[in-house]
Amino acid sequence: MPSESQIPIAASRKRRFAVSLALFYSAVFAVSGTHLPFFPVWLKGNGIDAAWIGLINALPAITRFTTLPQVTAFAEKRHAIRAAIMVSVLATAIGFTAVGLQQQPLALFLIYALTCMMWTPTMPLTDAYALRGVARYGLDYGPLRLWGSAAFAAGSLACGYLVDVIAARDLIWIIVAWAVVAVAASLLLQPLDDIRRKTTERHAGKALLRDAGFWAVIVSAALIQGSHVAYYTFSAINWQLHGISGLTIAGLWTLGVIAEIVVFALSPRFSLHPSTMIAIGGLSAVVRWIVTANEPPLALLAIVQLGHGFTFGMTIVGTMNLLVQRVPPHQIARGQGYYAACNGLLGATTSIASGAIYARIGDGLYYVMAAMAAGGALAIWSARHRLMAQPQSETSGG
Repeated sequence: MPSESQIPIAASRKRRFAVSLALFYSAVFAVSGTHLPFFPVWLKGNGIDAAWIGLINALPAITRFTTLPQVTAFAEKRHAIRAAIMVSVLATAIGFTAVGLQQQPLALFLIYALTCMMWTPTMPLTDAYALRGVARYGLDYGPLRLWGSAAFAAGSLACGYLVDVIAARDLIWIIVAWAVVAVAASLLLQPLDDIRRKTTERHAGKALLRDAGFWAVIVSAALIQGSHVAYYTFSAINWQLHGISGLTIAGLWTLGVIAEIVVFALSPRFSLHPSTMIAIGGLSAVVRWIVTANEPPLALLAIVQLGHGFTFGMTIVGTMNLLVQRVPPHQIARGQGYYAACNGLLGATTSIASGAIYARIGDGLYYVMAAMAAGGALAIWSARHRLMAQPQSETSGG
């Protein structure tokens, strides 16, 4: 049976898919580029204390292992991944608008929780849609994904400039504006042929969860990506306390994203096995967080930020390549859901704990992150022989 990438496809359809996906990645990551660094700043600007900030910022991670797997599985079962993406971004725009109208911690917590239930499935669904397109059209994931990283950097820089110009309590409306752009971009996504199976899918999820190699991939990646929680949640607040301006903070974030973009752009040329890429990402994170914990001067901090290309970029490229190998196309949304759920479970636990830890030891929180990254590198390295010797077949279902 010929693979999907061998099916003759008109060049114009391939180009439309790539362009529309790149635009959507750009819009979605522009939301993240404003949200991740500056949503905690907005919370602080509304008088929310560090403990509440840690708890509220744990909500996206919590929904990743509670409601998200159900959403992705439902969308896959109904062959409606593209439609689910559209609904998700529309609900996100509405939710962030409602969040912006609140100032009380409990009200913020509840409304933000509802928003996250619809927002967090967006990226796994988009990655599932992208990986199906990669298989269908014979594309590479990295060059498609880099447009999202570029938009993340642009959104972060724009918000970093505005944080020194407008009141912190108004930052939420920048997030809302980008969410509206994402809604418009979702309408341009191209339909993909449904991957329907004549065989039953009743036990598809259980088959994936019985695959030890799949577990090794998602757990190691979740540990390494989860080690970024302290950076995502408290870096902007901490750097402000050290007298770094909002624009400089955005510049530091942008340096990391530039390195990430370079990794994505060069990824089709990598000859390393994906498991080795993940291990490199984990070891790089250990070094990065240890250096960050020691309050380095700005010049060294800028150099360390370039490590984001390895700690995040290399890890995600290796993870996606392994998921393509081990998860059949008709189960890719389910696989992305399980991966996001594992990320969410570790991320939520880490985020909740990080608020209390940061309140006690400040930058020492990064040592905990270094230990998490080391665990992820060890897990994937221990499983490398299994992952190299037993790639997932397209028809095995798990």
